[in-house]
Amino acid sequence: MAFQTVFKRYELKYMITLEQKKKLLQAMKPYMTLDKYGRTTIRNIYFDTDNYLLIRRSIEKPTYKEKLRIRSYSQADSDSTVFVELKKKYKHVVYKRRISLPEKEAMEWVNGEQSCHKHTQISKEIDYFLDYYKTLHPSVFLSYEREAFYSNDKSDFRVTFDDTILCRQEDLSLKSEVYGTPLLPKGMVLMEIKCSGGIPLWMTHTLSEEHIYKTSFSKYGTAYRTMIFPQLQSSAEYNIKEVALHA
Repeated sequence: MAFQTVFKRYELKYMITLEQKKKLLQAMKPYMTLDKYGRTTIRNIYFDTDNYLLIRRSIEKPTYKEKLRIRSYSQADSDSTVFVELKKKYKHVVYKRRISLPEKEAMEWVNGEQSCHKHTQISKEIDYFLDYYKTLHPSVFLSYEREAFYSNDKSDFRVTFDDTILCRQEDLSLKSEVYGTPLLPKGMVLMEIKCSGGIPLWMTHTLSEEHIYKTSFSKYGTAYRTMIFPQLQSSAEYNIKEVALHA
């Protein structure tokens, strides 16, 4: 099966209620169709340096930022197809490049245990990324339930709804079950509009009528703020106290 490997688009995010989602779905009916996968559980493993350099930079909202993850669209086994994705954002435009591999090979490649057998421009870019940051390792597991809709007019306009966003720092495997700490407030849904150009007028009118406004929300960034950084801070405070006790 052929998979899209290169993406260039805007990704606009909106935090909505279940009632707002219901109204949006009603407005979308004449224009959009749920993709063939239906409601999907997406699993991601994000990679970062020992001191979480990638996500700390991202949170600062620089002009340019980048991240690396491995993604699966179902619970994987060693032979399942997964995606190694290099995602960059420059001046509000998202550039995503990905390569499909068996889970075992993908993990061994990104963990520095073996080379990628696919010699492509994308694999070379990921190799450069791995070499540049050197200490990359699995840092967090993020999963969520997604419903993705595509435009009936064959354009690249897409809308996704993500809920049950969970994160954890143990059991970092795409083969594992889904569990972790919730990142969304109860009853809320993360909607993303993905497009290379403008938003259709019917969607613009619906967003205005329902008082739905663009927001900034990073799943990995939220995981870092709410789970990873507090643990690092607690650990640092503990170490300071230990040094003081033995001084």
